[in-house]
Parts: sequence; structure tokens; C-alpha cells
Amino acid sequence: MLYSTILILFHLCLAQSVAGHASIWHPSMLGFNVTAETFPYDNRPVSPLMDMTFDQWWFHGHLAYPPHPEDVFELPAGTNVTTQIGCNKGATDFFASSEGGDIRNGNDPCPGSPPSEYHTNGIDDVKGCALAIAYKDDFNSTQPEDFTVFSVNQTCVWSRFTEFSVPERMPPCPNGKCICAWFWIHSQDSGGEQNYMNGFQCNITNSVSDVPLAKPEVPRRCGADPDFGKQLPAPGNCTYGAKQPFYWFQKERNNMNEGTYAPPFYLDLYGFLDGPQDDIFQDSYANIPEPSDNQTVLPTLKTVVPGQRLAVPDLHLLPSNFLATALAAIPSPTMFVASMAPAAPMTTSSAQATIAASSAQPTGGASSFSSSASSTSTNMASTTSTTSFSTSALSAATVTVTNVVTVVVAVEPEPTATPIASGNNVTNVAFDLSLPGSSSLLAANDTTDPGALKPSTRPRSCTRAPNLLAADHSTPTKRSIAERLGMGTYTKRDIRSRSLWSFW
Repeated sequence: MLYSTILILFHLCLAQSVAGHASIWHPSMLGFNVTAETFPYDNRPVSPLMDMTFDQWWFHGHLAYPPHPEDVFELPAGTNVTTQIGCNKGATDFFASSEGGDIRNGNDPCPGSPPSEYHTNGIDDVKGCALAIAYKDDFNSTQPEDFTVFSVNQTCVWSRFTEFSVPERMPPCPNGKCICAWFWIHSQDSGGEQNYMNGFQCNITNSVSDVPLAKPEVPRRCGADPDFGKQLPAPGNCTYGAKQPFYWFQKERNNMNEGTYAPPFYLDLYGFLDGPQDDIFQDSYANIPEPSDNQTVLPTLKTVVPGQRLAVPDLHLLPSNFLATALAAIPSPTMFVASMAPAAPMTTSSAQATIAASSAQPTGGASSFSSSASSTSTNMASTTSTTSFSTSALSAATVTVTNVVTVVVAVEPEPTATPIASGNNVTNVAFDLSLPGSSSLLAANDTTDPGALKPSTRPRSCTRAPNLLAADHSTPTKRSIAERLGMGTYTKRDIRSRSLWSFW
């Protein structure tokens, strides 16, 4: 009887320690073995940081608990890396050193707890997290201003296995080691003004560039902000290029002054596009105009990688002439091939769509928001013309991906997102995406049973497809073409991992 009582109490305590918060987990991190008893207060890596002194919140107060010098998280440039996020170390593959042992449950970051325990009301309520890097090789010499955000996952925290895309132009680390950190601020709907930060040793591998990162600046709130009456983004108010992480709601060293009910998030709202932050280098921009609410000039990219676009937030909410303006600021050529195949007409949307493709070098120079679409028509490829059509007449489109493919879809958002039953979609639009010299790498057909798109049959990281991630939890909803396909330029890496899995 006594043994049973003790066992029950143990499981109750374990459940209590699992619930509530989240952290990245890896032996390379500071405080990897810190427990609830290590400090006079609960300072486990999963504990939130708010209203603290600098020594308490900076690196979570774990500078005295460093990792082994040989425990380093490798970040191969130009690839995706998989991190593990959990409410308890026991929920990850590093459970062996956890107080509670192995409590793993697949891709669940908080086994036995509802999503509200990691501060979200659902997949549509997650606010993203970020990885940042400082080109230092010592935790103690690293300061807040040294960190630059280099990768963002906008659906974090939702899955234990969370992927981050590393920019392919990342330079090598000094002495084979850099200082990295994971940052997260959750939705204001599900908790207090809480920050999360965990530092770890990292190293950039497969580096092909020695161009240093630019000096990181403070991010600015510039995306669509409907909760505060702003239905459209203000691209001229964005911080373009290298950006610092958010330091918010502490007693000291804040760089963000947002109020209790307007926390900063690693989303388009602050110019953090989903995926690698490819514009963080000293040669990324030819010029960056001074940001302000009244700024009407976009910065001009100077050096880009395949797949990169100007980091304009919420691009799908802007008028088509602005889409052309944003593309005109990109100096690299793109390739796009589209063909129409006869099929039954769409019956669920009457929105107007434009698929635009460019393979000519733009004329360069900063662009005004007021530039007309016709002014950029001369920059369109001679081999592929701009085509406008009603989606009611759109039957099917086949997109062949070469090294780079630019897809711009300007579609009026549908008034409502109508729930559809599995296998009951009648839009009858097929997108077939493949790479030369290989079989179809990725194909999605609207007539496919959405329930069949299980995690085991798709790439791990589907950060632009929340309904795919939520397929096991809720009924899929029909989304507009712009939302399904997304906008911008996609690389082979994007297709394998994230961006083009946006059909549901």
C-alpha cells in the first residue's frame, strides 16, 4: 500500500514537472543537467524568464553550468537541422539524464499535456521561435548585441522534432566554435509575458563563404497587425538585414518595449520570414532606407542566393503592383516554367490570380511602393509571359522546377475557409513539382485524401502548412491558392523540406 502511494505521488510529481513550458534540448547547451533543485528557485532550462535581472535571464543564468567542450551542435550551411524541443528532457532522445526517465511520445513536445501547457491554443496560435548566432567562441564574452537571428521556424513550438534552415552563406566559426541560442516568446492568449532563451555551443560546417554577418539591428513591428487595427503590413517600417533576437519584459537590458498584450513574435510581424534569414550578411544589400511608418522606398538586395526574396512581410496581403515592386528589388535571375493541362474547371473560387515569372535581370535601384505593375513588365522573361486568368477557369498547372523557381500568385483571399471532409475536395487542381533527372519529388492533388498525408509520408518540416501538421488533430480547411502555394522563390531544399508543402 505504501509502495503504491509513493508510486502514485512520483507520477503526479513527474506529470507536474513535464507540464507548463518548453526548451530546446541538446548536450551542447548550457544548463543541460540543471534540475529544479539546482537553484533556490526553479531555473530548469524550460522555466520562463520574465522580470529578471540581467544575470538571471541572460543565458538563463546557466553560465556556471557549461557543456563539455566537445559537445557542439553542428550547423551545416545550406541545409536543414533537426532540433528537439520538449517540456521535459525525458520527452526527448536525451532522456537518459532526465530525473523522470523516458516519457517520449513520438513528435509530442509535452507528452500527456494539452497544447495549452506549452502556451498555445492550437497550431494557428503558435508564434514561432528562432536560432541566433554570435561569432564568439566563449559564452562569457558574448553580449546581447552580438546575436543575429539566422533561422526561424514559424510553427514552433508545436512538434518535438523542429527543423531550422541554415543559410548557405554562413561563414565559418572562429576556432571551430560559435555561440548560439534558441529564443521563443509564446502567444499572449496562453500565459504571461514570458521569454525563453537557451544557449549552446555550435559550429558552422560546409561553409562556402567568408563574408561576415552585418551588425544586427533591433527588429521593428511592421507586418499586418489585425489585433491592433492594422490590416496591411507596413514594409517601409521593417528592419531589413541582420536582426537581434527579442529581449523583452526583463528588469534590465531590454531591446523591445512592447506592452503586456502586444509581445514580439518571430513572425512576419517583425520581418522574420519563415526559414533561413538569407539577408543577414554585410554584402546582402546595396542600400537600406531608414525605416519608418511613412517610408515608401524598399531596400535593394545586392547579393542573393537561389530562392531568396526581399523580406517583405505578409506579401500576400499587398496589391499586385507591390508584388512586382518587391521582385524588382531582387537582382538575381529566376527560372519558371508553367503549363496548363485540361481538366474540370474549379467551382469553389472566383478570385483573380496572376502567375508571374521572371528570368531577366531587373534594372536595379530602389523601388517605390507606388510603382505600377506595368512598369516592371519589361523585366519579365521573353520565353514565359505573364498570364492572368480567373481561377474559375483554372484547371491544372504543372510546375517544373529547375534550380530555382519563382512563383508569385496574387489572389484575393477567400471570404471564408470552408471545412472540407477528407477526400471530398472538388477544386480539382493538381500541382506536380519535380526535379530534372528524377522522378516526381513532390506531388499534391486536391482530390487526394488529406487524411492520407501523414507525418511519415511527408518531409518533417512543414512550416508553411499548418493544416498538414494538424492533420491528425482537426479537419483540414480549404485555403486560397496564394495561401496553399505561398509566394516567393523556392529552391530544391525548400521543396524537399518546407515551402511547397502548402497545399492544405
